[in-house]
Amino acid sequence: MTSDTPAATAETLAEALAGGVVVLDGGMSNQLESAGHDLGDELWSARLLAERPEAITEAHLAYFEAGADVAITAGYQATFEGFARRGIGRYEAARLLGLSVELAREAARRARAEGATRALWVAASAGPYGAMLADGSEYRGRYGLSVDALERFHRPRLETLAAAGPDVLALETVPDTDEARALLRAVRGLGVPAWLSYSVADGRTRAGQPLAEAFALAADVDEVIAVGVNCCAPEDVDAAVATAAQVTGKPVVAYPNSGEGWNAEARAWTGRSTFAPEQVTGWRDSGARLIGGCCRVGPEAIASIARTLNPA
Repeated sequence: MTSDTPAATAETLAEALAGGVVVLDGGMSNQLESAGHDLGDELWSARLLAERPEAITEAHLAYFEAGADVAITAGYQATFEGFARRGIGRYEAARLLGLSVELAREAARRARAEGATRALWVAASAGPYGAMLADGSEYRGRYGLSVDALERFHRPRLETLAAAGPDVLALETVPDTDEARALLRAVRGLGVPAWLSYSVADGRTRAGQPLAEAFALAADVDEVIAVGVNCCAPEDVDAAVATAAQVTGKPVVAYPNSGEGWNAEARAWTGRSTFAPEQVTGWRDSGARLIGGCCRVGPEAIASIARTLNPA
């Protein structure tokens, strides 16, 4: 692992989690949209890897400047299959996947040049199979595919991302235990640690499985350094964090969205925000060690989280 840290304080992310709380960034898409970029196609933010990579670096930098310690890459919806539908061949797709890691690393270097002295890490995002479909099915799961088929889908992308040298693989927004099993198989032997985070609702995975059962899958997987939830409503986090900590004994990752709902047909967020940065102290006290935000949570909220968790 190659975190962008001063030589005197270099440490792995796993070591940092053992000693305290690490602040994650917020939503990539809303930061790009606020800068005027149109993400209204099936590749979502991954389209800008090919068309406007500098915009992704700027988005990462905004979160580092706000106080985030970890940048989650723009690879959530970047897959060989998704790129192929846009006429992008396998070689170029692999380059773009690797670029997603390098752009976040470049933002860390720029933050360091601007005076940041804390450790900064890069998490390579790997979204679920449903993200590639771009039809909202990542919030349902149960795609009709076997665990073996899902493993075959995920492994080549994870191999490519691991080769790019991130500090951790973010296996995120996982809707069900079948996909979790596939991802936990696919991450073995890659030489890069991972976190596994489910998208949940009302105390269960999006597919309806009990969270204790879902988290337990990762309890004995050495590659997994944290387990938890993301892209869920903030009010679903408290119980999930407590369950993950109790079931696995691992550090917990928590980065919910704003509380608004995603309308896949309209490709728009609806409802109101229920995210309040002061909620994070309860998550920390229950065992969360990686804390941030997901969709619709911007730099201002991340700055508030950083101040709350690390008061001067």
